[in-house]
Amino acid sequence: MNKEIFHNYLKQLSEHKPCELKIVVIDNAGFHSTKDMLIPDNIKLLRIPPYTPELNPCEQVWAYIKKRFKNKTYENLEDLKDWLKQFVDSMSQETIKSIVGNHHYLNAFYAK
Repeated sequence: MNKEIFHNYLKQLSEHKPCELKIVVIDNAGFHSTKDMLIPDNIKLLRIPPYTPELNPCEQVWAYIKKRFKNKTYENLEDLKDWLKQFVDSMSQETIKSIVGNHHYLNAFYAK
């Protein structure tokens, strides 16, 4: 991952349902630097404090996947990739919402 890939991701995300506001949670990874980067108007970046993986939706999804992955063995890397792809493809929107529906965010959004 690098800044160019992150910028392209934001651009493509912006173009998907362009009238929709998107909030992207970012941590302090180097490629999340927004210096000299034009952020699309329909995207807002929400930077989380350092060392707070509990606030990072990606970390929560990985934790969920890792719980289902442990104690499994695979013949080769391709088999592992196949399992991971099938597992991620099978995750419903409701499952993902339940994983990333962090109470810290929900409380902030629903607070007066």
